[in-house]
Amino acid sequence: MTRPDSRHDQKLLANVRPEPWVNPSPQGRYNLVVLGAGTAGLVCAAGAAGLGAKVALVERRFLGGDCLNLGCVPSKALLRSARAVGEIARAESLGLKTAGGVAVDFPAVMERMRRIRAQISAHDSAARFLELGVDVYLGTGRFIGPDALQVDGKTLQFAKAVVATGSSPGGLPFQGLKETGYLTNETVFDLAELPASLAVLGTGPIGCELAQAFQRFGSRVVMVGRSGQIMTREDPEAAQLVAQALVRDGLDLRLETGVNRVAFENGRKALYLQTPNGEERIEAAEILVGAGRKPRVQGLGLQEAGVEFDPKRGVLVDDQLRTSNKNIFAAGDVCLAHKFTHTADAAARIVIQNALFAGSAKLSRLIVPWCTYTDPEVAHVGLYPREIEAQGKKPQTFRVDFAELDRALADDAEGFVKIHVEQGRDAILGATIVAPHAGEMISEVTVAMAGGVGLKTLASIIHPYPTQAEALKRAGDAYNRTRLTPTVQKWMQRWLAWRR
Repeated sequence: MTRPDSRHDQKLLANVRPEPWVNPSPQGRYNLVVLGAGTAGLVCAAGAAGLGAKVALVERRFLGGDCLNLGCVPSKALLRSARAVGEIARAESLGLKTAGGVAVDFPAVMERMRRIRAQISAHDSAARFLELGVDVYLGTGRFIGPDALQVDGKTLQFAKAVVATGSSPGGLPFQGLKETGYLTNETVFDLAELPASLAVLGTGPIGCELAQAFQRFGSRVVMVGRSGQIMTREDPEAAQLVAQALVRDGLDLRLETGVNRVAFENGRKALYLQTPNGEERIEAAEILVGAGRKPRVQGLGLQEAGVEFDPKRGVLVDDQLRTSNKNIFAAGDVCLAHKFTHTADAAARIVIQNALFAGSAKLSRLIVPWCTYTDPEVAHVGLYPREIEAQGKKPQTFRVDFAELDRALADDAEGFVKIHVEQGRDAILGATIVAPHAGEMISEVTVAMAGGVGLKTLASIIHPYPTQAEALKRAGDAYNRTRLTPTVQKWMQRWLAWRR
């Protein structure tokens, strides 16, 4: 956040980094010291204080962390505006005429984002946490021993502590990138004007979401990735559908393409790409690095605290999120493979149970869904078929295409539902959904998995008609049809004939 001239950013800063701020004076030992005030840290602090613990919360930058200030909140505000542009672009297929198309007021889009971010920031504010009984320390915290942390010249003694310092953009080692200048998720939301052209390096979720948004806003976007598939973690068919949507929006998608070097030439940023057909030079007004995150583990005094860590993997924890120091835990992006706000929240709840009450909550028990908020969205939970096979099981997939779904046809929506089981069983092991609001639909599957509800039961659940979520019921119907073997059908025919 480098635009304090905005009244909305002034409100935001007054909540998440109020100035002036006087840190409290420690009074005795804390039950819990939380290092980092992103999602994981805030949930730990609020939850522990609500249970009566004496809690200190230490943050060197902004309360709310990346999610509020530089990630989920601002990006989804922009994506909503971009989705509206996409809806208007498709209006003619719905029988509507939009004379002259749509004009995007980019400064107004950014102002809306800042207003929403500032409004939400009250939930993460220093004032709110003071009201909850948390001692809030603003400054760089560093462990000075196995049971003490120092911030702003003050020493905080603790019985338990949690490292929740999050992650930062990983960056890409391209020659000349630093000298030429580039954007990340930490700086792209400071833009005041729409770039005429934008090169997005990386085809992961962040890259895809922002590339589609800026293409719809009017930038000429080229997205570059080394793999032959965008969102390489996802189901290949799901990734292909999104790739087609990006290209349909006008985005220049370059797969199986690397970057040899970057340079500033003739007032423009030049990228020299290594393509399957040789080297190619392209220009862009701005470069956005949308790939990779690295845990924030440096400068925390982890060695002094006896906490083992790896620069790439982050703080090393066991299944109960305990570090090599039995009195220090970790939660969120700094230690988790799934770097999502909702997993940080879930991990924080595990820490509260285990740190304060010697609980036995385990990370491995979590069923973690996620979503990439492109248009259409891609959501997933559980295992992919390849992972089921790795467990020595034979996967079976039940697929429902939106082309077969009445509501999807009426909505002019593309997508599908895939639900994976072990062959011969109805317990749901994983699912992928591609849909306009796949992130809303995946929770039904997640609840089913957590509750041990299989496809057979899912087929019996009444879904409102017509809805896109009816695809989940149809997947259950497809499973039930596999149970009607020739033997079962013959038995049923004999029974019905006898009943006549």
